Amino acid sequence: MAVLIRTDDVAATRRTDAWLSVICDTLGPLDVRMDRDAPLEGEIHAGRLGSVGVGRIRTSTPHSVHRTRGLIRGGGPELYRVVLVMSGQVVVSQDDRQARLGQGEFAVYDFARPYDLAYNSGVHLAVFSLPRDMVHVESIGRLTAVPIPTGDGTGALAAPLMRRVATDVESYQPASAARLSTVVTDLIGTAVAEHAGRAAEAPEESQTRMLLFRVHAFIEDHLGDLSLDPATVAAAHHLSLRHLHRLFATQDTTVSAWIRHRRLERCRRDLADPALHDTPVAAIAARWGLPDSAHFSRLFRAAYGLPPSEYRRARLLRGTDRQGDGTRMQAPAGASGPSWWT
Repeated sequence: MAVLIRTDDVAATRRTDAWLSVICDTLGPLDVRMDRDAPLEGEIHAGRLGSVGVGRIRTSTPHSVHRTRGLIRGGGPELYRVVLVMSGQVVVSQDDRQARLGQGEFAVYDFARPYDLAYNSGVHLAVFSLPRDMVHVESIGRLTAVPIPTGDGTGALAAPLMRRVATDVESYQPASAARLSTVVTDLIGTAVAEHAGRAAEAPEESQTRMLLFRVHAFIEDHLGDLSLDPATVAAAHHLSLRHLHRLFATQDTTVSAWIRHRRLERCRRDLADPALHDTPVAAIAARWGLPDSAHFSRLFRAAYGLPPSEYRRARLLRGTDRQGDGTRMQAPAGASGPSWWT
């Protein structure tokens, strides 16, 4: 994720102007109001998750940001924005609605209509920019500046995922980032639709992706359980086995193949971890639900081309595991401007 500004790196006499410039360059034409005599401390980061812009803002200086009708007439991208409060408190206002958000809460606002965003003390925010054509929930325009519940339902899935994505966005490979952008957008849209009492508004394709996301998350949490199998997964999600198999067929795989793949991936990552170099290969395999050493060795070699012990030696000698984990999305040096969040 590119560091667009860190106030400690800017001379005190230039900090306010530099900060305001970065906000307007990255978030679009905005009226930013703050006390110029107040000490300015903070930093702004920006990156991309596929077609979704992702940014983080951390500051201890009170601000208010206003998107006025005059600025809208000046143009700007067709976006919905989502603000997630990672710490502090924020007030988002749009269309005579006002959302007071605390830590872990989020709300949507429409960049194409006037809005205000304000915080009176220190905050750490994640901001997502979603192209309007990616959001397929008809009621979203009536639910801007409304707090989306995150204690249960889809909101409880969306908030921690957004926080993690905002923290780790630079670590995802491009193909993974593109898939995650769809998952994040669908989760946000479904959470909004649920809050409206209109979950059926989420298109069937989005509902399928959300179900698959929940199933994948369940499998990931139970990889070490020897009883994990298609029947267990189906029962946990109140699905028939036939429905579950159809769901995975849309991904050109099977439930059992996916479980096996994820177990092998967890083993591969542990084998490449220098901190686990003293842990026996068999113990790592058993930890992830593959207790039969000979069977595990055959599966691992078929998947990665080397027996587990040889793979471990090769990876630890190289000092890093690059197969399947490697390409990081790095911002060009000094990158800034609206291309990052729009």
